[in-house]
Amino acid sequence: MNEEKQPRSDQNDTYTHNIVKSNERSLDRRGFMKTLVGAAGLFAVSTLPWGTMAAQKLLHGEAGEQPRQKIVEAAALRAGEAKEFAYPGTHDSALLVCVREGEYKAYQNACTHLKCPVFWSKEKHELLCPCHHGKFDVETGNPLAGPPRRPLPEIELAVEHGVIYAIGVKPYEA
Repeated sequence: MNEEKQPRSDQNDTYTHNIVKSNERSLDRRGFMKTLVGAAGLFAVSTLPWGTMAAQKLLHGEAGEQPRQKIVEAAALRAGEAKEFAYPGTHDSALLVCVREGEYKAYQNACTHLKCPVFWSKEKHELLCPCHHGKFDVETGNPLAGPPRRPLPEIELAVEHGVIYAIGVKPYEA
């Protein structure tokens, strides 16, 4: 009595007849796409003010002038020496280097690779990033070695009556 069971005519033979769908959510493709488009629209609208401000800053530069700040007396800095200071804000680290007697260069003190601090090497006459062995030219701020590909942002200087002042940050040139 070997009877083979024949599928019942009311059962579906697509192998989905045993799936129970009573606890599933009813989100079809159209509902999913509507949710996705709605979320993307909400994100776009919520970021619009910041995008507008960033675009204006890129196109027209900073809204106001950068502060003028005294760094150090020129007589206190000899050739080959460096001085750390904060510019343009109190939390923005910067580095002033006396390249030669009477010639000064200043850069924002954050590597353009991963924002590690940059140090002055008097012996090698280079700006060094110890995190990934990055090196920068003190004359131009351009990267010499390591992973950095962009130059250090240069701080504009003015020397008046024997005092060195930071007067602005040069805009980044691509």
